[in-house]
Amino acid sequence: MDQVIAGNSAAAHATQQTGTMEWWQQGGKWFSYEGHAIFSRMAGQGEPLVLLHGFPTASWDWNRVWPMLTQNHNVLVLDMLGFGFSDKPAGYDYSIEDQADLFEGWIEGLGLTSVHLLAHDYGCSVTQELLAREQEGGLGFRIASVCFLNGALFPEVHHPLLIQKLLHSPLGGLISRGLTRRTFERNFRRLLGPANPPDRQDLDDFWHLLTYNNGRGILHQLIHFMEERRCHRNRWVGALQQAKQPMRLISGMADPVSGAATARRYRELVPNADVVSLRNVGHYPHFESPWDVFTAYRDFRRKP
Repeated sequence: MDQVIAGNSAAAHATQQTGTMEWWQQGGKWFSYEGHAIFSRMAGQGEPLVLLHGFPTASWDWNRVWPMLTQNHNVLVLDMLGFGFSDKPAGYDYSIEDQADLFEGWIEGLGLTSVHLLAHDYGCSVTQELLAREQEGGLGFRIASVCFLNGALFPEVHHPLLIQKLLHSPLGGLISRGLTRRTFERNFRRLLGPANPPDRQDLDDFWHLLTYNNGRGILHQLIHFMEERRCHRNRWVGALQQAKQPMRLISGMADPVSGAATARRYRELVPNADVVSLRNVGHYPHFESPWDVFTAYRDFRRKP
C-alpha cells in the first residue's frame, strides 16, 4: 500500500508554535537508569504511544506533533542516554541494545502491558531491536503497532553525510569536540527538505540540545550505531520481515540520508509494505511537516 502526500501543507505552519524549549523541559520528569538521570515527558489519554527520537537531537523533535498526538493517546517520550536533557556520561559504552534496555525497563516499570511505537532515525534501530526481542519472547509487554519515520532500516541503502563519516572515523573524537555551530547548521540544513526550512530559533534550539551538558564531547561515541546497524543487519531486518503487528513507514522523500532509497528497499523486503511518501520533506518529517505526519499516523491507527 502506497500513498503520496505533497508535504507542503499550509496546515503544517499552523501547528509549529506549540511552546518553547523551556516549556518542554519544565513539563518533564527525570528518572534514574544505571545511575544516570533520564529526561521524560508524558501527556494525554488513551492507549500508550511511545515516541523514539533520532540522532543527534532529542525528544524535542516531537514538539510540533505532540499536541495533536496527545488528544487521543497517552504519549510517552524520553531523551535517550547521551541525548537532550538526559545525562551524557563520557567514556560510556553507548549502544542501540543499551538504549533498548532503557526503554524496556521504563515501559515495564510503568506497568504498561501494551504500547504503540512511533520512531525516527536512531529510534528506528532501537525499535527494530525491541521487535526482535518480542519475537524471541523476551519482552514484558506487547508491541501493538509500529510506525517508522526516516531511519536507516537497511544499512545497505543508508547514505551518511560526510560529517557522520568523519565522526565515525579514528578522528571522531577531534571532530566531535571541535564541532562548530556553523558546521552543525550547514549539515542540519542539508538534511531538510525545501518546504519548511528551519528558522533561527529552531537552529538555536537544536544547537542547545546538542551542546547541553557537554554533548559535543560524546558524538563520536554515540555514532557507533552505524557499525551496529551493519553488525545486526540480519537480526533487525528480520524483525521487520517477521513482524505480526501493523506497521507503516512515513518517509520524507527529500531526505539525502534515508529517504527514497530506504522507502524503496522497505517495499522490496517487508511483506505487505505500507508506505506513505511525503514529497518535498526531508529527514525530519515530524518537524518539517507535522500535520502531514499526524494525519498519516492517525489514518494508520484507524485502519482495521
